[in-house]
Amino acid sequence: MCEPNVVGDWQEYDEHAGLRVRVHRLEQAEPPRGRDDAAEGLTYCSLRVTVENRGERHYGIHLEDGQIDVRIGSEGESAFIDWRNSQFIEGFDVYPLRRATAVLYAAGPEASLNQVDVQIQLRVDEEWTERRLWAGGIGLYEGSAHTGPGRECLAHQVSNFLRDQAEEGTA
Repeated sequence: MCEPNVVGDWQEYDEHAGLRVRVHRLEQAEPPRGRDDAAEGLTYCSLRVTVENRGERHYGIHLEDGQIDVRIGSEGESAFIDWRNSQFIEGFDVYPLRRATAVLYAAGPEASLNQVDVQIQLRVDEEWTERRLWAGGIGLYEGSAHTGPGRECLAHQVSNFLRDQAEEGTA
């Protein structure tokens, strides 16, 4: 895990031909079955983790509690994970040209949700993959300018770099 991905990016696994994963749709959202009492005073967000098989064989996928870690704010504090409302991928065979998606609900202080790091460690056919990291935040939109003092957060730096690279290639 050398460099983080930006929320929305696909990450391929070299050791499993055609298999890729992404964290996407990070947004502020209330859980469908109601708030957990332990999340009182916190703001909820949801995110999706999609595993896609573009290879020629099927893979048995596991993405359960303990394989997803969500950290928030500049200090990287652990977010509250609402396991009751979250939906995981538990022992699902992903066949070629198919996808499986997990939906996770997390909560934290609203001010900390502008910087969210999500780490995933997928289990494929009973083998653990390397951990992968995605960086993003609630309220970050492509093209938004950073207005705060000091250094930009990592998600803004990565987003700006990717946008600059894309613009150079299209000129």
